[in-house]
Amino acid sequence: MSEPDHEDTDAPTPEELREQVERTRADLGRTVEALAAKADVKARARDKAVEVKEQAAAAAGEWMEQAGAKAAVLNHKAVGPAHRGRDRAPEPVRGRTAGGVRTARENSLLLVAAGALAVAIWLVRRRRA
Repeated sequence: MSEPDHEDTDAPTPEELREQVERTRADLGRTVEALAAKADVKARARDKAVEVKEQAAAAAGEWMEQAGAKAAVLNHKAVGPAHRGRDRAPEPVRGRTAGGVRTARENSLLLVAAGALAVAIWLVRRRRA
């Protein structure tokens, strides 16, 4: 009978086994952390909310810039004809118009109240009809 050979070269040494165990533990730790992060719904929802909030703020900033640019263009387009019309009007018309604008600015609260009253009367008559 022959004795089994104890010098098997394929068997890992104790040091190799320890290294393999440490690698496996590290891999397992990373896997557990990844699963825990996926399972933390509150944290994921909070992160998503922050991301959406930042995207909305960026979009709002862009829209505000675009709106400001368009408003400037429209203002420029509207002011030019208004000034030309004002310059072409006869002096008495310009004087009366300026006086009417000044009076409206001085009595703006009264004008708003009169407008509100007119709307209220119109609504009441419309409902009765």
